[in-house]
Amino acid sequence: MKRKNNEQATAPHDRLRELVLTFATLFLMCSMAAVANDGGTLFAQCAACHGSKGEGNATLNAPAIAGQDAVYIERQLRHFRNRRRGADEADVPGIQMQAAAAALADDTAISKVASHVAGLPKTVVANPASGNLRNGTTLYHGKCGACHGGQAEGNAALKAPRLAGLDAEYMKRQFAQFRDGVRGTDPQDTPGRQMAMMAKTVATGRDLDDIIAFIHQQGRPK
Repeated sequence: MKRKNNEQATAPHDRLRELVLTFATLFLMCSMAAVANDGGTLFAQCAACHGSKGEGNATLNAPAIAGQDAVYIERQLRHFRNRRRGADEADVPGIQMQAAAAALADDTAISKVASHVAGLPKTVVANPASGNLRNGTTLYHGKCGACHGGQAEGNAALKAPRLAGLDAEYMKRQFAQFRDGVRGTDPQDTPGRQMAMMAKTVATGRDLDDIIAFIHQQGRPK
């Protein structure tokens, strides 16, 4: 009888120990999953092209994205994933980005990556483009500043990204794609359609060079 009572007394302790071990295991698994899927870890696949600090790589046609508005990054990743951007065969980097966006499992993963990117220190262009700054200043404020901000800092409320810090070739390529209908044609991409119309109002390549020269002066140490 005494042995039976001892066994009955220890049984609840054994069950409690098993429950504690089970919950500890589940907590550890959840913690490991959270670490494996945080924004910094997920960004590793982006860093191969965009750089570990999001500084961009012109050789790979990958723009600087560090410090860009998180909502803008999220929207572009969803556009790539849903083929609203990068669907035209003329946009080879865009097609590559479609595959990268598809590798992010869901909107939660996209949000984590976007938040990580937004928290990275903003970039500046190492070698600013040359051009007529007087003309570029006038043209920028007349055509771009109302949406992209007086210092090309972007405007989240207007869904306009930061332009300061982007390399010249990337901006020229995107401008040409908007102008030529390679980008900004999807009915659900309202900001893209607005840019497509605006791109047609810049008269010459020299004017665009001047605008970019102005943009490259923004956000630089004084």
